[in-house]
Amino acid sequence: MSAEAPAEPYNAFLVGCPARQLFDRISDKWVGLTLSALARDSRRYSELSRTITGVSQKMLTQTLRNLERDGLVSRTVTPTVPVRVDYELTELGRSLLPAVQLLKGWAEGNIERVQAARETYDAQP
Repeated sequence: MSAEAPAEPYNAFLVGCPARQLFDRISDKWVGLTLSALARDSRRYSELSRTITGVSQKMLTQTLRNLERDGLVSRTVTPTVPVRVDYELTELGRSLLPAVQLLKGWAEGNIERVQAARETYDAQP
């Protein structure tokens, strides 16, 4: 009876690693903003579009589809006229939310320091 070798741990530094693909997905700006917009409650597509200014219809649709495929967002269709579609975070999506909100908060809290650093860098000969 042979013992199975333990599975190799995922390593996002490696090109073919599935964790790297996931890291790429969740580090996208539209993903972070979409997850943050869904933090409190479910939302309709139009609400998300108004909340996340600057996102195109194509990008928001693609982002929501990818998040649904990855199990981070659920989509509920209510057959009314017009059809109502709601999006909300799944349990898995909620588990990612603290990291996303931490990054969003860091960006909002440190943008002035980053802008000052950029200005200093850009002023160098």
